[in-house]
Amino acid sequence: MPEKKQFQAESQRMLDLMIHSIYTHKEIFLRELISNASDAIDKRYYQTLQSGDSGLTREQFSIAIVADKEARTLTISDNGCGMSMEELENNLGIIAKSGSLEFKKSIQTAEEIDVIGQFGVGFYSAFMVAQEITVDSRKMGEESATRWFSQGADGFALSPVERAEVGTTITLKLKEDTDDDNYGEFLEEHRVKALVKRYSDYIRYPIRMQMPGEGEDAEPSWETLNSMSPLWRKNKNEVKPEDYESFYQSNFHDFEKPRRVIHASAEGAATYQALLFLPAKAPYNYYSKEFEKGLKLYANGVLIMEHCKDLLPDCFSFINGLVDSQDLSLNISREMLQQDRQLRAIAKNIEKKIKSELKALMEEDRAAYDAFYGAFGLNLKYALYASFGMQRELLLDLLEFNTTAQEKLSTFAEYIARMPEGQSAIYYATGESAAQIKRLPQCERLTEMGYEVLCLQDDIDEFLCKTLHSIEDKELHSIAEAELELESDEEKKRVDEAREAQRQLFERMKEALEGRVAEVAPTAKLKSHPVCLRSSSEISLDMERVLQAQPGAQALPKAERVLELNIDHPIYGKLQRLEPEQLKDYANLLYNQALLIEGFPVEDAVEFASAICRLMVD
Repeated sequence: MPEKKQFQAESQRMLDLMIHSIYTHKEIFLRELISNASDAIDKRYYQTLQSGDSGLTREQFSIAIVADKEARTLTISDNGCGMSMEELENNLGIIAKSGSLEFKKSIQTAEEIDVIGQFGVGFYSAFMVAQEITVDSRKMGEESATRWFSQGADGFALSPVERAEVGTTITLKLKEDTDDDNYGEFLEEHRVKALVKRYSDYIRYPIRMQMPGEGEDAEPSWETLNSMSPLWRKNKNEVKPEDYESFYQSNFHDFEKPRRVIHASAEGAATYQALLFLPAKAPYNYYSKEFEKGLKLYANGVLIMEHCKDLLPDCFSFINGLVDSQDLSLNISREMLQQDRQLRAIAKNIEKKIKSELKALMEEDRAAYDAFYGAFGLNLKYALYASFGMQRELLLDLLEFNTTAQEKLSTFAEYIARMPEGQSAIYYATGESAAQIKRLPQCERLTEMGYEVLCLQDDIDEFLCKTLHSIEDKELHSIAEAELELESDEEKKRVDEAREAQRQLFERMKEALEGRVAEVAPTAKLKSHPVCLRSSSEISLDMERVLQAQPGAQALPKAERVLELNIDHPIYGKLQRLEPEQLKDYANLLYNQALLIEGFPVEDAVEFASAICRLMVD
């Protein structure tokens, strides 16, 4: 009988932690065992190169998987370096000791080999699905082989075993199925294929699975499950556009081609390879809580995380893709990243790369950029607003808006470049569409002066303008807020005279509107329209509309509305001649007219219609 030995690292408690706490998905065990097998092959290949012994060629190395449903066993074999009895005891008997890490430290030339595993815990993840594990291994250069056997935290046993070839075979005796757990799924060919494809598709050695023969007496065959050739590791000149498209559509489940492909790599402080895709349109759930951002993270071709959020800023959450790095600091389960300098450096480089590619798209194909912006521009604006303007340098020159003078979208820089001499501010207005904004009463005067107005159509736009405040020393002014100082000195004088001469008229109209406005005032800034609304507070009319649509809106601040009367319009003279009852009707009609022009509904449609009828019969 082989001697029973105990684990040397708080055995039962530590192993229980491995199985129940560190790993979040049972399926991870297969990724870990395949990665360990790849490490073992790497070591043997490297050692043969160092010794001058030709040994096996790289093409002769492989990893084999055999599923036996009847025996309820899953076997993973490799022809790597193997382990001696002493190494089996040290590497598998001391939990969290990693032979891969020790080997990596001993390598003088890091470029010659990449080792996936560094922590030695992955092997024990197999106990999540196995009731017992047998490891048969023969070390390169030795004639004898050793069997390591364990049923879990009680310990392990070592004994000699016959093995013809160098390498390691791990046999898992799977647990019995329960109502909650179907361990037998890991014996199904389609399930094993899917897991290899997902996590280990880019392991550099073939992963072959034994398939049953077609007939009753037919010999089993072997099928290679992994592609072994990461697209992102190829030279850009070797990859055709259709290769990128096929990879994107199959890996990111999009029926459309990507709008732009970003194939990048870097060495030094941040060593990585990245393959990023700009989608042609937003996913159906992009602007919902269900959408999950992040890039696929690989370590030497092994999938570590499906959505690594730390590699992608929120402003660029629409990017699909992956990052592969050989020297990230992973935690002991390889499922989470340590927040180290390497990770931050990669994330910063990716952010800069995405920004430069978006700028290049804008310059090279404006129509394509405009289409991209139609799908994802709202996210850029939200990100800039949410950062309180801190991401101004990154995002500001990516923003676009319609204007009253252009049929195409304009950036802030393009707007400023077209500003006529004498224009000192950037003017904007809010509304449902550019066409509606162009018809606003306040736009007439600005258009006459040759000034463009930015047409803001998203709820976030005005909040963003308030946050930005100014661009290139030019303040952002809403045409629906406080005085714009566009009138001449003569016009200002006439307005002051009207305010003084008709003070009683303005007070009576304010009273007629029963608290709906803070003031009724004269203006000379309008052209053909008799009236307009503006806000005299920090909260604009459009901001009020957005805020009032939120939960608990009653407690939120509202705009202080000012009804402005055009002193050059015939209606202004008419108002001065009206009786008190007629003036009340006119005040309400003009107020509701101003609301409609601004895109707001009238507050009392029945009364509005009745007032019109009364005036029609007078």
